[in-house]
Amino acid sequence: MLGSDYRDEANAKLGGGWDTIGDPARADVQMLVHISADRKNASVTTVPRDTIVDIPECTDPATGTKYKATKNMINESFGRGGAGCTLATWEKMTNVYIDHWMTIDFTGVVSMADAIGGVDVCVNQNVFDQSKPGSGTGGSGLRLTAGTHKVQGEQALQWLRTRHAFGSDMGRAKAQHMYMNSMMRGLKSQNAFTDLPRLTGLAEAATKALKVSEEIGTVKKLLDLALLLKDVPINRITSATIPVLQAPNDENRLILNPADAPKVWEMLRKDVAMDKNGDPAPAESGQPGADPSAPAPSTEPTPQASSAPPASNPAKIAVQVVNGTGVGAPPVGKRATAIAGELVAKGFSLAKADGALTPEKATVVRYATDAQAADAQSIAAALGIPATSVQKSAAASKITVLVGADWREGATYPVQAPPEAGSIPESADVLNGTDTSCMDIYAPFQWK
Repeated sequence: MLGSDYRDEANAKLGGGWDTIGDPARADVQMLVHISADRKNASVTTVPRDTIVDIPECTDPATGTKYKATKNMINESFGRGGAGCTLATWEKMTNVYIDHWMTIDFTGVVSMADAIGGVDVCVNQNVFDQSKPGSGTGGSGLRLTAGTHKVQGEQALQWLRTRHAFGSDMGRAKAQHMYMNSMMRGLKSQNAFTDLPRLTGLAEAATKALKVSEEIGTVKKLLDLALLLKDVPINRITSATIPVLQAPNDENRLILNPADAPKVWEMLRKDVAMDKNGDPAPAESGQPGADPSAPAPSTEPTPQASSAPPASNPAKIAVQVVNGTGVGAPPVGKRATAIAGELVAKGFSLAKADGALTPEKATVVRYATDAQAADAQSIAAALGIPATSVQKSAAASKITVLVGADWREGATYPVQAPPEAGSIPESADVLNGTDTSCMDIYAPFQWK
């Protein structure tokens, strides 16, 4: 879910920036929404706009302009090829396959907030988010007295845009999470997810307010997507901001926290709930306490894999193997050669080692087209790599096994226990859907 700062006249009236009308848009708000495979929990994970990340090579679908790979703030990815480039940036950062994207601009936020009928928000002190003292510019215009208020229309946009009064971009992300959680509580209390005419109306409003990926571009498809949340209890919805640190050479920029951020991505990749409110997970096959007679737990394949043709004869599958072990330590020599040899021994006679060294924390199998999905899964199975680590990628030219830093030795991928439910790091500023706390206001933006 992307919040675009695109400025045309209508958006500029709502958010200033008249001097940037027509400039390439940025996505200052970026959230990954995950609904679990069993539809029993959901999460929203934000990456702050100033976070420095690797942005892959992208092509703008509207103009054909090609942009070289770069390292820059994540909000810049949107202007280098639209939502598709931002999606590719997230996939590179997380190793998570992302099914869909949505973008919304200022006018879209206003119209959706009106369609919903308002959302309750709360502040601990009186707030007026005006121009930053001494700057003469900025500020969302949000003005509220201490306590709870229902905001909609332009006032909802002001809440979602407020940054200075909430202290920082991190504070703004928390306020956005509060808004979304409150919205879900409101819709649930109104039985909106079982009121088909109401939900259809919201989907119709969304088709006008949002730009979405082709797969969810109709009222029916948006309705089907919304219905996935019908059975998710409020206390199983978790919001988080990816753990970050101040960039070493720039106090105004952030980097992913190398100790904590990978844990969040792993939980998303392995479909582990960020809350502790679900039923205890059964022991997995092959793990202590598991019932050896029970069937192995299923993993949800990528959407393409479920409709792909059967896997080809292994001897006819072209696959390259890349050494990605050089994360946090020097790369293991000839690691790609060793794994390619293992594949050849298992009948994948076209497997070849690539000379590139591409650091990657977690081992992953990537493929380029839907027709390759089943072949990629068969390669992963041969090496013991879990199905959840098989991903479609626009950057892949052929099926590629990227041997990550989590597999520095041995011929079979080491079995690793998934993280425990609810073990998300505290540095992720976690907020449960039931949390009704209020935002504190930075002193210069309080009023009496």
